[in-house]
Amino acid sequence: MANPIEGLKPEGVWKYFAEVSKIPRGSKNEKQIAAYVMQKAKEFGLEAKQDKFMNVVVRKPASAGYENRPMICLQGHLDMVCEKNKDKVHDFEKDPIELVRDGNVMKANGTTLGADNGVAVATNLAIMEDKSLVHGPLEFLFTIDEETGLTGAANLKPGFVQSKTLMNLDSEEEGELYVGCSGGKNTIGFWKAVYESSPGKSVAVTVRVKGLKGGHSGLEIDKGRGNSLKIINRVLIALAEIGARLASVEGGNKSNAIPREAEALVFVPAAKLSQAKKIVASCNAAVRAELSSVEPDLVVELEVMKGLKKGKVIKKQLQGLVLKTVSGLPHGVIKMSADIAGLVETSTNVAIIRTEKNKITLTTSQRSSVASEIGEICQSVAAVFELGGAKVVATEGYPGWKPNLASPILKQAKTVYQALYGKEPAVKAIHAGLECGIIGEKYPGIDMVSFGPTLQAVHSPDEKIYIDTVDKFWKFLLGILRNVN
Repeated sequence: MANPIEGLKPEGVWKYFAEVSKIPRGSKNEKQIAAYVMQKAKEFGLEAKQDKFMNVVVRKPASAGYENRPMICLQGHLDMVCEKNKDKVHDFEKDPIELVRDGNVMKANGTTLGADNGVAVATNLAIMEDKSLVHGPLEFLFTIDEETGLTGAANLKPGFVQSKTLMNLDSEEEGELYVGCSGGKNTIGFWKAVYESSPGKSVAVTVRVKGLKGGHSGLEIDKGRGNSLKIINRVLIALAEIGARLASVEGGNKSNAIPREAEALVFVPAAKLSQAKKIVASCNAAVRAELSSVEPDLVVELEVMKGLKKGKVIKKQLQGLVLKTVSGLPHGVIKMSADIAGLVETSTNVAIIRTEKNKITLTTSQRSSVASEIGEICQSVAAVFELGGAKVVATEGYPGWKPNLASPILKQAKTVYQALYGKEPAVKAIHAGLECGIIGEKYPGIDMVSFGPTLQAVHSPDEKIYIDTVDKFWKFLLGILRNVN
């Protein structure tokens, strides 16, 4: 099998990207990758320390003649989102990511690639190792658990980072500089699960929604992609009208990912099985027509479970409450920014549903670059839950990052990009939760900018990184480090 990184530039970044891809590093499972970074720092003879939360900071002295330059911190997160196609056999606790090169694209074999934010980890390691580079004093901050709570950044302590300027390497469009991001919260509804025996003379069927693209619940929320939970809920409501009873429904994996798949076990009156098949076929045709331009692989299907004659179903009243709640919950863009063209200001994602022995759990996530609007959309979602009889819990959330268009590091970055590539980079805010919001809160006055190479479909098995943009990103970053003063 050909080496997927052979001949790629910059060599150091791709070398470490391949190494990092071998190490399991799902959120809250960063022990091995943090130890790897600490070991590499030791090998390179660099000062390094780790806090009790497993955040790592490494310091590299300035190049000769650059000792009086200001210290710059390069920051990225160690963890990755662990998503795979349903038919892919992969254990994220121990299996390496299988890199697949396809022309100018690097992707993974049936799983998330982990370029979010493995590219930052690899870039930092390459700079740590390379003694030929020209730069002032550097810090490298590797945080943990960015994807499921930003807890690494949230637990940073005073003095752990000494720099007054930080470059976050966790943006996903080469040629764009990000100077602001959204804050967010999760709103979760719980019902006490109450079951009874399935009705007599009924047939067990499994209803599935599959083939959706999913994606990041901030970056892709405005793309019009299908939500498997909302789609399967439409099917279940239609089946309920002919007396179908719900035994379980499962869908979605991450609060920050648009759900791609969902599956429900349903008991249908035997006399109405053919009607149930027609309902599912009709729903399949309807949603495929609605989403044909964005979800060409969408499938809604029904499978008769021939070996299953009886089972437990959710009490009819509770079934109605849950289905009506999912139907009533908003999903998608709530408001666009009036200040920054094309920026989603506020959104909400119906993310995960789980049916367990004692409870039914429905997780949603809300984002906004305006703090008061997070409060408003969370209030709206909570109201729908409460009207549906659910107990509501809200997470603490994380702050947004207010743009500073007068930022010195932004000015320097624009100048360097113009000199390298003959055009000005776009200056934007992002509808996603960058750690800059929390870092800015932890270290008041720190000057920040965020950028990176081009990634697409992050948080899904379709995640990819465009190879040529990695070299442009690398040269741009080194240009800033040479010129910042």
